[in-house]
Amino acid sequence: MEELIPLADYARMHGITTATARQRAARGSFKTARKMGRDWVIDKNEPYIDNRKKEQ
Repeated sequence: MEELIPLADYARMHGITTATARQRAARGSFKTARKMGRDWVIDKNEPYIDNRKKEQ
């Protein structure tokens, strides 16, 4: 069962800015993010995946 929370709360939980989370949601990077009216909501249990390349 999905537990939808505001995108701002999700961003705080994962240590990213709200703007970054909003951009990723708009690009379709999250599977469960959806827009309700003017606000974004996302499943609380959606994993945050950082796709940036890391130095080896």
